[in-house]
Amino acid sequence: MDTMGQHKRSHYCGEVTAADIGKTITVAGWVQRQRDLGALIFVDLRDRTGLIQLAFDEDCPAEVFEKAKTLRGEYVALAVGALRERSAKNPELPTGDVEVAVTELLILSKSETPPFEIVENCNTSELTRLKYRYLDLRRPDLQRNLLLRHRVTKITRDYFDENGFIEIETPMLIKSTPEGARDYLVPSRVHPGCFYALPQSPQMYKQLCMVAGFDRYIQLARCFRDEDLRADRQPEFTQIDLEMSFVEIEDILSIVEGYIKRLSQNLSLNVTFPIPRMTYRDAMERYGSDKPDTRYGMELFDVSDLLKNCGFAVFEGALNSGSVRGIVAKQSYSVLTRKEIDKLTEYVKGIGAKGLAWVRLAPDGAVSSSFGKFLPESSMQAILQRASAAECDVVFLVADSKNALVLSVLGGLRQELAKKLGLIDKKLLQFLWITDFPFFDWDEERQQFVAMHHPFTSPTDESIPTMESDKANVIAKAADLTLNGIELSSGSIRITDPDLQARIFRLLGLTEVEIQQKFGFLVEAFRYGPPPHGGMALGLDRLVMQILACESLRDVVAFPKVQNASEPMTECPSPVDEAQWQELGISRRT
Repeated sequence: MDTMGQHKRSHYCGEVTAADIGKTITVAGWVQRQRDLGALIFVDLRDRTGLIQLAFDEDCPAEVFEKAKTLRGEYVALAVGALRERSAKNPELPTGDVEVAVTELLILSKSETPPFEIVENCNTSELTRLKYRYLDLRRPDLQRNLLLRHRVTKITRDYFDENGFIEIETPMLIKSTPEGARDYLVPSRVHPGCFYALPQSPQMYKQLCMVAGFDRYIQLARCFRDEDLRADRQPEFTQIDLEMSFVEIEDILSIVEGYIKRLSQNLSLNVTFPIPRMTYRDAMERYGSDKPDTRYGMELFDVSDLLKNCGFAVFEGALNSGSVRGIVAKQSYSVLTRKEIDKLTEYVKGIGAKGLAWVRLAPDGAVSSSFGKFLPESSMQAILQRASAAECDVVFLVADSKNALVLSVLGGLRQELAKKLGLIDKKLLQFLWITDFPFFDWDEERQQFVAMHHPFTSPTDESIPTMESDKANVIAKAADLTLNGIELSSGSIRITDPDLQARIFRLLGLTEVEIQQKFGFLVEAFRYGPPPHGGMALGLDRLVMQILACESLRDVVAFPKVQNASEPMTECPSPVDEAQWQELGISRRT
């Protein structure tokens, strides 16, 4: 194979323009395809910027022409020649007006036939593509995704630098403080029986940066959570992590909204400003979710007041302590057949509901339902009126003695219906602030209140006097930024008053021993003049995924994991040999 010698690339393939016609240029890249027409050979050469056509004709030296005959897909080549106008232009290609009349050709590397074609929207199985991810990443669509991710990270660093933030790296090997998701643990050789944890977030370290006086911290932080994967979740991910001193929650929201505006301007995104706001209570009541997708309507409605003493035991039983609420799928009669409704019923049972009541309104106005025979006609008409239902609509109702369950089930059903009915406009970017979060969240499994965000979140001043007597109504100085139905970021003002922090710890049921074991160093640091501070963390991977309207985070991460948290390419995680176990002082069960 040839070596480059004195040849240096002068142009990227996709950046050649008609302004360069007449110039002798040097391009390098991978062969997309070769077309041998006998006396004429065309080769499409590809690099990360796009394609350029190479032409080998009668003016080409004989040895170069013969070499061009040997080119195959994914060979690496360097070509030198004059840029000229193409006789047959390709309007679908940015470089489709020009071609390189090759006079020198170097074959720098040969390739075996790849296991799949390197083209956009390749239909080869994802598992195969991930096994050969280095080939998958040659595809133009994936390269565009990662190049845009690069642009986002550059805009991020520039914006926060201009606003006085200092980029500080925090440790990757930290103390395990199990909260929420499971930690990834790393055994210590030097301290047998002890383990580091990989950070779920740099939360406590960034607060210590405020105690240290840095005032404004930023980091594109790598985070790790040992949790089940899904389309918008990976075991390792990147946060745009920030913290600010001497601020209130509005200052944090303002700086983050300014960042979104900068992204919108630089990337020509269609985003509405100011970003709309909604309280947590309104989000749950209207959409059944604290991260509602507002790209479509289909809001929830409450019919509890209409069904008191209705005679139907299922509804009346729920009203003792819960509610009966519904959702209407407009103009869906032909799509939501009985068979499809049965599937939806199984779906809601899978997320906690006991069942799904429904009403179908035929085009001629005829009404059929799963519960009509148990209700007076007046109650049925009242439900339909409350739902604003008309011909060809389908109404769904969920009843339960736990109001939170009714809301979450309808929130899930709303998303499922939107997918089934094709209501989601993937070109839209709908940001939404969710404010006034409850401080405490009731944990059904543990039968106790836990912190909805984290135990260092400050409650509102108005909530402090009644924290012990009315946990359910304590409001946090916290806000989330959502985007198209996903949580993009979460932030809050932190507690810096030791007495208030001690009260919160007690309300969360933490003992002094647990406090010292988990957070002792932070509690200690807060004895030495902590400034009032707060911060937020935005999911970089999720942000890029939504900007590009991708279906999965795997499309915006260079080397992702699959659903079981393994990587097909390197086959990790993998066993280690006995010597490594012994060196770490760990014995295995057989």
